[in-house]
Amino acid sequence: MTTYTTRLLGPDTWDDFATLVEANNVVWGGCWCMGFHPEGFTGKASEHRAAKERHVREGTVHQVLVYDGGAAVGWCQFGTPDELPNIKNLKAYEKDLVELPTWRIGCIFTGSKHRGRGVARAAVTAVLDEIRQAGGGVVEAYPEQVDDRKPQRGAYLHTGPETLYEDLGFVRDRRISKWRWVVRRTVEG
Repeated sequence: MTTYTTRLLGPDTWDDFATLVEANNVVWGGCWCMGFHPEGFTGKASEHRAAKERHVREGTVHQVLVYDGGAAVGWCQFGTPDELPNIKNLKAYEKDLVELPTWRIGCIFTGSKHRGRGVARAAVTAVLDEIRQAGGGVVEAYPEQVDDRKPQRGAYLHTGPETLYEDLGFVRDRRISKWRWVVRRTVEG
């Protein structure tokens, strides 16, 4: 098993992040991990890159990069609901909402040559540690159910598989689409 290291995305790690994104078709054709941010996904890769870089310079992004040696091979995005307000299936999410979480985990990404090797687990584990160091609180994620589901041809679980979160102590809160759940866990600070 590979031993990974992690670092926060910041001005000093921007080039590592950009290299990983560009090596992977700029992530889903140009997302640059902007879908959960207030600006959302406009479909224009150049705008997404500029917006993400602006968030990094202004310190309005929380994201852990996973490294294999000196190269970034994946990441996990997290932030407050104000930082990451955009959630797929928002109407269903809001329908039975009792209380907003302290933190949200948004996208998880693993470079195409490193999938299936524990990168996502390393990323989410590091995020939970960052949240603990920041004071903890209720953490929410929006993974896809993979148990009792036929494999999806060509699918990529950009919010991660539910089983990963179950392994890390998250529990189902409510369903927000056929295969997507809100899962929660409290992290002590």
